[in-house]
Amino acid sequence: MKKHSETMAAVLLALIVVLVTACNTANSKERSDRLIVISPTAPASLDPITSNDTASNEIMKQVYETLFNQDFDTMKATPHLAESYQFENDADGKATRLRLFLKQGVKFHNGEEMTAADVKFSLDRAAASPVIGHFSGSIQGVEIIGDYEVLVSLKFPFAPILNNLSHTSMSIVNMNAVQQGGSAYPQNPVGSGPMKFVNWVSGTHIDLTRWDEYHGEAPRIKDITVRYISDPATALLELETGGADILVTVMPEDIRRIEANPKLYLIRTAGLRINYVGFNMQKKPFDDLNVRLAINHAIDSDTLVNSVYQGVGRPGRGPLASTVFASAANVLPQYEFDPAKARQLLSEAGYPDGFSTTIYASDLPNIRDTAAIVQNMLAQVGITATTEIIEWATYLDRTAKGEHEIYILGWTAVTGDPDNGLTIFHRQSFGSSGNRSFYSNPNVDRLLDAGRMETDTDRRRDIYIEAQAIIHAEAPWVYTQEGEITVGIRSNLKGFRANPVGLHPFWTAYFE
Repeated sequence: MKKHSETMAAVLLALIVVLVTACNTANSKERSDRLIVISPTAPASLDPITSNDTASNEIMKQVYETLFNQDFDTMKATPHLAESYQFENDADGKATRLRLFLKQGVKFHNGEEMTAADVKFSLDRAAASPVIGHFSGSIQGVEIIGDYEVLVSLKFPFAPILNNLSHTSMSIVNMNAVQQGGSAYPQNPVGSGPMKFVNWVSGTHIDLTRWDEYHGEAPRIKDITVRYISDPATALLELETGGADILVTVMPEDIRRIEANPKLYLIRTAGLRINYVGFNMQKKPFDDLNVRLAINHAIDSDTLVNSVYQGVGRPGRGPLASTVFASAANVLPQYEFDPAKARQLLSEAGYPDGFSTTIYASDLPNIRDTAAIVQNMLAQVGITATTEIIEWATYLDRTAKGEHEIYILGWTAVTGDPDNGLTIFHRQSFGSSGNRSFYSNPNVDRLLDAGRMETDTDRRRDIYIEAQAIIHAEAPWVYTQEGEITVGIRSNLKGFRANPVGLHPFWTAYFE
């Protein structure tokens, strides 16, 4: 009986070994074909013209393509879906026409070939969108010249047009797919990119698969799953244990932990982002310059960088990050941390005893932590602030509607051009287009309009520096941090390169 039991135990043990080995082999094979990415927030929409938040653009970057692409190092735009182009002058000798010769043989994910009709349809609906007007507002009309040629008419000579046509909001969509999809299209996108949309489980994950008819270099990875985990500790644990391959946002306090792990690798690169505390200038008392200046003196950005961001990046110094062309960050006079000066300014504004207000903050950790510290700093000068934590998509919606008083956000000059970086201060960008401070100054509007039409590089620089000086003097923001891109990846992952804009092409990655 004992010998029989030992024999049975040996058989069971051998069976377990076989099963475990088979399971590990299967998992290994699956993980060599599937890239798992962790991102902190889920998209609001996957229709390029209805949303311009980072989470939405992150997925659209994989699924859609644009007429031009930008070089990571120089941010210079080069032809992509547009195989070539030429500017043409109008009757007044101004370059207000852009002729595009389209790449042939590009297939959308529904099998249809891209033609000039899709390009016209995409650019026309972009030009009519109130959400992305700052990218498409220069487009007056699009004329189909042939199956693979269009003529884009501009309202005025627009210096950054090629950069703008590189942005995900100007992605080329399939006309039939959009029309047939109707209201469901934003959750079922059809692009021509290297990855095809498969599935979206709201708040949980999005699945993508390789588009085997892609016209460019085929991705070496077959499938990509982007998971949404807002808790940084949980997200990091997934990366450490091999449950994920890319962590797109590494919290500053986790940097050393990743650097010390031989199975992980940290990517750090200068970004194009300014994080800030903003005021709704349409609400009292934030319509008062002295109140805004007081809060600028009450908030210590050095402390915020060292505490919230653990020394990553540097304190903000202006409306544009120093990495962006024509930035005035290094020449603007600074509002030094000075609580006594803050109290004096509040008294001059008629608030010697301070006032009460509410800080809107999203559920993102860095924004939530910034709100807590700012709340304490404001208390030191007599301002009693309460913080309302709001889910990300709702936060964007409520601040776009102007429900807030103080809010915390960031803005990335995603095209690498000051036109995009400063358009957030134009009156035409009120609300969902980015101007959640509802800042308005006719002189700034005039300068921004002039800057986008100026083709001389030196004159353009002077125009934007003048605009930044005015914006800075009127203090619609407190600049908290000039951002830095920090991405964690598994050490066996190759081919991945971080984009300074923060919208990374995941499809270039593969396992060694």
